[in-house]
Amino acid sequence: MNSDNPTQQISLNLVAICIFGMTISSLVAPLINIPSTLPIAIVAAIIVGATVDNFFLKSTVATLVLDAIAGTKAEYRQRIVHHEAGHFLVAYLLGIPITGYTLSAWESFRQGQSAQGGVMFAPPQANISAQLLQHYCTVWMAGIAAEKLVYDRSQGGGEDRQKLRGVLFVAGKQQQEIVKQENLATLQAKNLIQTNWEAYQALVTAMLDRTPVADCCTRIDRLKSPDLN
Repeated sequence: MNSDNPTQQISLNLVAICIFGMTISSLVAPLINIPSTLPIAIVAAIIVGATVDNFFLKSTVATLVLDAIAGTKAEYRQRIVHHEAGHFLVAYLLGIPITGYTLSAWESFRQGQSAQGGVMFAPPQANISAQLLQHYCTVWMAGIAAEKLVYDRSQGGGEDRQKLRGVLFVAGKQQQEIVKQENLATLQAKNLIQTNWEAYQALVTAMLDRTPVADCCTRIDRLKSPDLN
């Protein structure tokens, strides 16, 4: 279990709560004329469902439910789009082709993604240059960097960190090197977003309107730093 994945942690917490609830309900049910097997069956079904979702469905159901609840809050929706706009902007500025984006768990689910929202781009190939690998690392950390710039701290980004660390581990990097490269990528992403702040803000607005990828890129081109032209 990775502490960076709050949805999986919530699913496991739910299982623990249900086990406790099953114990209490089996003791209380006879006192209120409810068959003791009924609450046990209900709680058992919840436990089985949560366990299957957590270990076999990668917490997809829990993510959809939690996202649907949180999605009613404007601040949550704003945080998601600011996070994803960071990925989008940095990927585009570094020349990594973007194929699409989503801003909710339901949109991601319909497009075969696992996160609460995401920017889709071509994954890195097996044998890529060190420079291109660093570009991908910068893109993966750009959502966290964007959240920190806007909200002073990040709440999302667990999957981004896992992806970066996994790729660097496969590339043969040691733990100390991985931490160093992760920090460098975060700093590079932060600098790119700050340097192109006007383009970033315009991109946030465009993504909230579900503007097509090509039109989002056009807005970035119009407003990006002259140093990148």
